[in-house]
Amino acid sequence: MTFPDLFDEFRTAVLPGGASDPTLSNLESVARYTSAREGDAPFNGIGVDQIVFIAGGSTKLVAHVSQGREQVVAFHFRGDLVSVPASAAHAYTLCALEDCELVFFPADDFLQIAQQEPHLVITILERTLRSLARSREKSVALGRKTAEERLASFLVTMAERIGWSRDGAVELDLIMSRRDIGDSLGLTIETVSRQLSELRNACLIETSGRSRFRLLDLPSLHRRAGHLELAG
Repeated sequence: MTFPDLFDEFRTAVLPGGASDPTLSNLESVARYTSAREGDAPFNGIGVDQIVFIAGGSTKLVAHVSQGREQVVAFHFRGDLVSVPASAAHAYTLCALEDCELVFFPADDFLQIAQQEPHLVITILERTLRSLARSREKSVALGRKTAEERLASFLVTMAERIGWSRDGAVELDLIMSRRDIGDSLGLTIETVSRQLSELRNACLIETSGRSRFRLLDLPSLHRRAGHLELAG
């Protein structure tokens, strides 16, 4: 897609309620576009905090700590808006899980423009709250949950974010590797594979190839994830 097409993707996804012409013009003036091949980390060395819109493809946000250690912080998909810090207590990179198209903005410029547009402020707040909820769920999973509960929580979250219903089940295309899933959940790749086998044996999921998942019993996966049952 051309840059105008990609910016239109951003506008439609992030500002469905519309925005003033000056706001759109200001955002377009500071927006940049890049494509990324699988495995690329396009924002290394930029030195400025970025707000990145995933116009196509999927990514992982990776934190780098001392002694070459890494942690997959989050996965992001088409339509997501991602904050990529240039520097903090740890270094961060946004890595392409597959070929991607990205629209990005210097964070300071983006937030300054956003202050003038109520629709954009509301959108940022809503997306931030959803991201915070996922971060809290992940903190609980890493701190208190078993391997089975962590993986079930991951599948439930992915179903909510990128799943689609078909024939009474929820289907997923999980482009990330088993190693990435394990790094995200604090599990070894062997543990991830073993837990997936157990969920298959329990007839809760089916898998096809490396990435296609079919979640057969979402309520049971919620229970396996250790989620509380909400009163009806």
